[in-house]
Amino acid sequence: MLKDILNHENLTKLIADEDFAREFVEFLRWPNGAICPRCEATKIYKIAANPEKKVRKGLYKCSACKKQFTVTVGTIFEDSHVALNKWIHAIHLLCSSKKGFSAHQLHRTLGIRYPSAWHLMHRIRHVMAAEMPEVQFDGIVEADETYIGGKAKNMHAKVRKEKIQGRGAVGKEAVFTLVERGGSVKTTHMAHVNGDNLKEAMRGLVAPTAKIMTDESAAYNDVNQDFASHETVNHKKGEYVRDDAHVNTSESVHSLMKRGVIGIYHHWSPTHLHRYLSEFDFRFNRRKMTDGERMVEALRKVEGKRLMYKQSKKSAE
Repeated sequence: MLKDILNHENLTKLIADEDFAREFVEFLRWPNGAICPRCEATKIYKIAANPEKKVRKGLYKCSACKKQFTVTVGTIFEDSHVALNKWIHAIHLLCSSKKGFSAHQLHRTLGIRYPSAWHLMHRIRHVMAAEMPEVQFDGIVEADETYIGGKAKNMHAKVRKEKIQGRGAVGKEAVFTLVERGGSVKTTHMAHVNGDNLKEAMRGLVAPTAKIMTDESAAYNDVNQDFASHETVNHKKGEYVRDDAHVNTSESVHSLMKRGVIGIYHHWSPTHLHRYLSEFDFRFNRRKMTDGERMVEALRKVEGKRLMYKQSKKSAE
């Protein structure tokens, strides 16, 4: 079923037919039959739909705890008034759009209110958030930082007058990137950048046997004490590649994110920046998959993930 669903004809049906979408989510979540999301019992029976008695489709009852449930219970879809096929359509759009997909465009595409589209997208990004890798980055690992934000000429006059400190800029947010050549990427929002917190982040994600590649920033001084080797390229002197030494992969990751900010989202607030980074990491780390396979990967992660509207409004600090 999974191979068949990824062709264009069935994908079109999946995002148009709510019943078909529900059956597909059930297939992904319960490949061996329904399991109670509350007590994990497997002795389950299905309740026949009855519109007259307001019994909805896809309703189950657990023989152990006697609770009723549907496939959406215990997932990001729970208590949502947005139809499940529209959720899947949104997930597919976010997984297949290289530079992202705005909530404004989604609310027009799906015919839902903008606040609903905005929260729906953040729920999906919450699902995309990568867990810490089981295996640390190894081999050749690039480390680089960038700053996300608008151009100084577009900022408030008071902000423009403030001094620019170091390589960062007032009104922008620091993002630290680690990427294993030919492998995965992990981007992290940092309140500020210095040698101590960069090295701490590296030690948590990178194996001691890794070969580190960075630019000439003094923040990376003494990195070779924690890892097998450390090579730098001096961008200030126009040096960008020297044999294996370069940070072009991480620069490409940054470029793609910035194209997303400029062309699609226009602004990422510090409160939600970590979720946008998760979205871009998710797509990059599955760049060799098809759009349909990427969508299925996201759907497999919906269980046990809840993001309430009040939570999404809170600061990430």
